[in-house]
Amino acid sequence: MAKMPREPDSLSYHRAKCPEDRFLTKRTEWLQGPFRFLIIIIYFSNLKHTSAHPQCLDYQPPFKPPYHLEFCRHYEKFGCCDQKADNSIAMRYWDIMDLIGDEAYAACGDLVKDIMCQECSPYAAHLFDAEDPYTPVRHLPGLCFAYCSEFHIKCHSVVKYLTNSQTLLETCEKDRSHFCNLINLADQDYCYPNVLGNNDLYSNLGKVVEDTKGCLQLCLTEVANGLRNPVLMVHSGDDTHRMFVAEQIGFVWVYLKDGSRLEQPFLDISGEVLTTQWLGDERGFLGLAFHPKYRNNGRFFIYYSILINGKLEKIRISEMKVSAHDMNVADPHSERVLLEIEEPAANHNGGQLLFGLDGYLYIFTGDGGKAGDPFGKFGNSQNRSALLGKVLRIDVDGRSIDGKPYKIPPDNPFLGEPDARPEVYAYGVRNMWRCSVDRGDPLTGYGRGRIFCGDVGQNRYEEVDIIVKGGNYGWRAKEGFECFDMKLCQNSSLDDILPIFAYGHHVGKSVTGGYVYRGCESPNLSGLYIFGDFMSGRLMALEEEKKSGSWKEKNVCMGDTKTCSFPGLINHHHKFIISFAEDEAGELYFLATSYPSAMSPFGTLYKFMDPSRRAPPGKCKYKPLPVKVRGKKVPFTPRELTVLDISETPTRSPLEKILLPTKPPGTRQPTRAKPTTSGPKKKIPAKTTTAKLSQEKLKKTTQANEKQINTSTKTLKKVPPYKKSLLQTKKDKQATGKSSLNPKLPIKGAPEKKKPKPLKPTKPKAVTKPKVWLQKTQKTKKEVKKPVKNKPKVTVSKKNQDNRKKSKNIPFTKKKKLFK
Repeated sequence: MAKMPREPDSLSYHRAKCPEDRFLTKRTEWLQGPFRFLIIIIYFSNLKHTSAHPQCLDYQPPFKPPYHLEFCRHYEKFGCCDQKADNSIAMRYWDIMDLIGDEAYAACGDLVKDIMCQECSPYAAHLFDAEDPYTPVRHLPGLCFAYCSEFHIKCHSVVKYLTNSQTLLETCEKDRSHFCNLINLADQDYCYPNVLGNNDLYSNLGKVVEDTKGCLQLCLTEVANGLRNPVLMVHSGDDTHRMFVAEQIGFVWVYLKDGSRLEQPFLDISGEVLTTQWLGDERGFLGLAFHPKYRNNGRFFIYYSILINGKLEKIRISEMKVSAHDMNVADPHSERVLLEIEEPAANHNGGQLLFGLDGYLYIFTGDGGKAGDPFGKFGNSQNRSALLGKVLRIDVDGRSIDGKPYKIPPDNPFLGEPDARPEVYAYGVRNMWRCSVDRGDPLTGYGRGRIFCGDVGQNRYEEVDIIVKGGNYGWRAKEGFECFDMKLCQNSSLDDILPIFAYGHHVGKSVTGGYVYRGCESPNLSGLYIFGDFMSGRLMALEEEKKSGSWKEKNVCMGDTKTCSFPGLINHHHKFIISFAEDEAGELYFLATSYPSAMSPFGTLYKFMDPSRRAPPGKCKYKPLPVKVRGKKVPFTPRELTVLDISETPTRSPLEKILLPTKPPGTRQPTRAKPTTSGPKKKIPAKTTTAKLSQEKLKKTTQANEKQINTSTKTLKKVPPYKKSLLQTKKDKQATGKSSLNPKLPIKGAPEKKKPKPLKPTKPKAVTKPKVWLQKTQKTKKEVKKPVKNKPKVTVSKKNQDNRKKSKNIPFTKKKKLFK
């Protein structure tokens, strides 16, 4: 159980400044004795502790350093410092030791080292108050009271080299108890060194956070929104790291690395694509794959639904090319049809296209629709002479002898068999929705080239399969691990390949295949196959046991508020998970919508993020090739609220707002009142232009002055938590009543300079107009009057007369141009 933190000794602090007889008044005498401790108990019982989670001072998760740390060795296995940061702390430390001498080094060396190395702690953000949205980051980490007292007794003279906070420096010299209460933390489990002995914090440190049911807690970032049923996202593999997102209605959009979207679509075939606004219509633009050598040949392939003569429905697989004039636009006249397959029903359209490591194009078709694959004696899926319910493999880099616009790979499993189509690579699939190629382990290459697919079930089970050459995946004889058609299921010649995983319809009713994570940014996810369910919105993962070859299920859920309290992270998503995606760097995404209609603009692209551990700084950096953009870019505007935006009320009061003038005083032109007359205004003849120009000029000057007043009264925007600078502690601010805006001094102790007075905070409501100054010459200090011909008579208000009197005592300031 956490110990009760000691009370900040504010009474003792005020007694040091005031004599006892002056301090104890009728209003404060009752604070002595038991009433004082009762107030302390009530205060801390209502204090809400900040929930801590592993986080560094750069507002990112901790990491495993790639190399040995020479100085802060305690954190070389896991923490917030790489070798560069460790060396920087060591240099600052030895600079201090050089200043304090050998005797102080012997007494304080270890203590100062421990304190400075807390920047490397995996809980550094909590120790330095960097988790709270409103509190400036501390100069010193949170030290437990007993440890701080020992440090103060031995090393109070060293504090001036660790901080430039005047409050800490003054209290350090005057009152040890008050000083240690200032740098203590409310929650004693997290102050140093207690945090080191907390088994709950360090037992699973660096591993993916799991809830009580073993569900992996992950977080998300919003990448794109406003999409109309986004069915896929792919990259072009040309080192530009562009992302191509396709909508079901037939648009493909280009997203750049900076998050912006190009205003002109890469492809628009919405006039050719067959789809409707019906809820759950499975027809439309369904597949896109770029040629492995796209960077050189500009070829890509598409899969979409069409309607022939208003009656016959087909799926079409075509080849297209990028425009010769714009790398971000497809050539609309380059389409070359490779294959068309008749669809007997509107559902089960398949739609996946991908290139394997062998360079061949894989096409995944549905079984033709309806229910139970009722076509023919055995159904389309078990009929190897039909192209429906299959995995097809073709060579798009040539033509066949019989005139087809593609060749058949020579090692296709059923090549030469009279009762089978040569394009068939595998069969017995129902409606595989979303497949992917495993990149393989980046170090060992294990798993490289495997093709994973999610196959949507009929009434009872959804399944995940690994595609192998010539494999029979059982449908319609089997659904998942169970029999669906008893006669076919009991046939000894079935010889089907079982799924690696299947789940019942109490979990979900429409699987969406995913990817094996092989990215760099979230090392804990490496090797996990992450997928989901369209209907239930559930995210799932499979972990392979390499020795047995079996796969173990791991549920994925959104992290709670504490887990996802990082800048830019969200912990919620739309229900209907349409597709998963992988960018060129191997990072994992998924696309979802709140209303699954081809016309509804509620689709969003999310990126996975593991908040428990990241890759070491600099490891995942890459330099994309430049993208020549000819049209306009649409910047990304997030719609989802991040966890930090919707989190509960902060544990500390917000920073006071400060009014900063936009221009220094003394540079304004004199403000003159408008002419006032008792009678009606007279029209000025067109010939007397001088007076008219003077009035117009006066009007512009007045408007400009009003604009200056408005801009000068604007308050500063609240600084987001991830852009806070190392300013001062909350208690520092409470003690001084001001916000210290001075940058932190070098640790060596630079010569002291007179600090300018910080600006006093003012209330936003108390708006006062800035003073008006008369210009004076530097030599004579006399007013400078500009000659104006035919200047109308002006009645100067009493307020302006007072301002002019005041301006006589103001020193000369250089004239500046205020308004452009």
